[in-house]
Amino acid sequence: MIPQARWLKRAHLLFCASVVLIFLVPGVSAASETSPGAVPELEDAVAYERAPVTMDGEELFRVRGGTSYPAAERAKAIQERIKSLAGDKSIPADSLRVIESADRSSLVAPGHFLMAVFDEDARAEGFSRYVLAETMRNEIVRSVKRFREDRTPRVLLANSIRALAVILAALILLWLTHRLYRRLGRMFRRRLDSRITRLRTMTGRVAQTETLTALIGGLFTALRVAWILLIAYFSLNIVLGFYPWTRSLSRRVMSIVLDPLQSIGAAFVDSLPGLVFIALLWIVTRYVLKVVRVFFSGVDQDKITVRGFDRDWAWPTYRIAHVVILVFAAIIAYPYIPGSGTDAFKGVSLFLGIIFSLGSSSFVANVIAGYSLIYRRAFKIGDRVRFGDVEGLVSNTGAMVTHLRTLKNEDIVVPNSLILNNNITNFSTLASTRGLILHTTVGIGYETPWRQVDAMLKLAAERTPGVLKEPPPFVWVKSLGDFAVTYELNVYTDDPPHQARLYSALHRNVLDAFNEFGVQIMTPAYEGDPNVPKVVPKDAWFAPPAATQPSSDAEKGEAPAGD
Repeated sequence: MIPQARWLKRAHLLFCASVVLIFLVPGVSAASETSPGAVPELEDAVAYERAPVTMDGEELFRVRGGTSYPAAERAKAIQERIKSLAGDKSIPADSLRVIESADRSSLVAPGHFLMAVFDEDARAEGFSRYVLAETMRNEIVRSVKRFREDRTPRVLLANSIRALAVILAALILLWLTHRLYRRLGRMFRRRLDSRITRLRTMTGRVAQTETLTALIGGLFTALRVAWILLIAYFSLNIVLGFYPWTRSLSRRVMSIVLDPLQSIGAAFVDSLPGLVFIALLWIVTRYVLKVVRVFFSGVDQDKITVRGFDRDWAWPTYRIAHVVILVFAAIIAYPYIPGSGTDAFKGVSLFLGIIFSLGSSSFVANVIAGYSLIYRRAFKIGDRVRFGDVEGLVSNTGAMVTHLRTLKNEDIVVPNSLILNNNITNFSTLASTRGLILHTTVGIGYETPWRQVDAMLKLAAERTPGVLKEPPPFVWVKSLGDFAVTYELNVYTDDPPHQARLYSALHRNVLDAFNEFGVQIMTPAYEGDPNVPKVVPKDAWFAPPAATQPSSDAEKGEAPAGD
């Protein structure tokens, strides 16, 4: 009895040892796989690089890696083992179990080792090692069952029918889109043509109406193409999702659109507080600008008086204040602009700053010169001025250039920096208060008394319309030349814009006065007296083809058009 009991005891121990070996063999293989090959995946407990383990495009879980065993490599190895188990239909999916040991939890099935879960994995996920291992086991079991079921003939046939139904529905939807587009196009074209005809009749602009028609037609075509692409995109994505071999491609195609939209939405939500601040800042800045505009408008209309501040400075100063307020608001809003802290935004800002600094030297110089001229009261619109060899009426002043209208009705654009660096002659500044002096010179022979010349020149001035009576005209004897005496006639006028007309009229009257009294003008100088005096007798003043009466604008002293 005793030997038999010992035999039974030994047989029982042998059976238990065999059972233990059956379940420990995968564990031993796991140990052999993790040492020395898999141990490096945990040698760096600080590295939290993680990679997804996927099956048919579906993410099961993520695993971490180490320095010498990257997470992507570990995830790929686990994924291949799971596929190997799923392809072996002789092993039930539920046979996968967790074998606990001192430093790891091994996920094994009969003849298959899938992975090992270490304490570092559990700490990285924030769970206990046992809970994490059980969670991974459940995910693997579910994915293996679905892997096998999706490849059965019954499921493949059902999914093929669904795919055909989706394709048919997409084709029907495209056909309806085509019909609806044509119908809406005809209806819209009829209404648009009638309105465009009325618009063309009212404005007479054919090009604008044709451009409007082409623009609206292009908009409809763009909407149609976008709708067709949307139908094709979602139909293809749904069809690819029916088959396990293309399911990962379906998810990738979907992520092409959804991931950017999700990123945009998340970025928009994150930037909402900053956008709200910018909106409030914009409202406050807008009302501040309105208040500033009202103030300077009152100064311009002489409703508000500021000591020492010229009303002509109102709008230039408002423009400066407008820019300063906007720049100040932009500086405040800059940190709250979405993406302002990114390297790309900083790079673009730096690039624009370099371009502006390199190309804005003349721009800034002209702007500064323009405002310097305004605050120096050098001229204003309507003044007659001369810049170097350019003379005309100031028709427009800007921050960068000044426009002059010449006597020939030419528009000359002069950079403000060029004006600031040259002498400015303003004929209109003192004309309204002291009068502008127009002057002309004549050379008269010594045989003519200077008093007679003085009287004739003043007589010519009195006959000239536009010449002021007060202060009275005056004559200077400029020089005693070799052959003639040079006299200068000076007259006052308060009409500088028409000084060319006044000069012309004054010269005509001077000629008439000297011819009337038989005095010969000696300019230019000559070497001998002619036999006949160089004068025009009165009866020859209106010799043909001249008119007998001073009916023309030139005789009456009228200003020509454009002067």
